[in-house]
Amino acid sequence: MERARRYLLEQIEGDPQRRAEETPPRLILSALEKLSMSRSRERIMANLDEMYREAFDRAKQSQDDTQMATLDFAYRREQLYFEILLDVRDAVERRD
Repeated sequence: MERARRYLLEQIEGDPQRRAEETPPRLILSALEKLSMSRSRERIMANLDEMYREAFDRAKQSQDDTQMATLDFAYRREQLYFEILLDVRDAVERRD
């Protein structure tokens, strides 16, 4: 019984080194600085385009002109937002 109790307690408490590895990283400046920006500008913009194209095609099939206009505006707005964010990302990466 004592061995089973110790085994169960080890599972709860665990090895402190192992617990430290299992905890997710906090989004603090030092952690963010270690992250690499792996997605290319082209990949991000292609994902955005694909997502909106699918929604636009569905609106087009249902002949929903209002939804098509809304999606067109939203796409252009988000494209601009992403371009600005990507410019900021590029500037930060160049700074390092």
